[in-house]
Amino acid sequence: MRKRKPKIRVVTPDPRYGDTLVTQFVNNLMYSGKKSTAFAVFYGAMDIIKERVAEEEIDEYEVWKRAINNAMPQVEVRSRRIGGATFQIPTEIRGKRKMSIGMKWLVRFARQRSGKGFAEKMAAELLAASRNEGLAVKRKEETHKMAESNRAFAHYGR
Repeated sequence: MRKRKPKIRVVTPDPRYGDTLVTQFVNNLMYSGKKSTAFAVFYGAMDIIKERVAEEEIDEYEVWKRAINNAMPQVEVRSRRIGGATFQIPTEIRGKRKMSIGMKWLVRFARQRSGKGFAEKMAAELLAASRNEGLAVKRKEETHKMAESNRAFAHYGR
């Protein structure tokens, strides 16, 4: 936008954990405005995680937080044209964008997983990401590797 900053929308906290990040995550899960269905799927996935980590000393909410932190990229590459050549310039990512990219990757790669029912797939991807495995974490590492290999062009950044 050219003129003024857009108003930041207020996201209501979710009923079970009282966290706005959970609502943001569910909004990424949602198809066609079906929020109650998305919440049901998310809470179903959290219940599956609760069963699977029962013997460990952590709760499902902590697994979810750890999964998001492990999937969040710190840097990304942006294409910039300089003198007829296009360079991939590594740039730091601001906090909100890090979070939303991490969430989108978790949801996307959970959808690509094989399994029965989306709650099952989501639980598997979240558990894998919390252990620094899974496709979302792999994507983050690939992004970091690309930024590292293009570090020579960092001085072109804005």
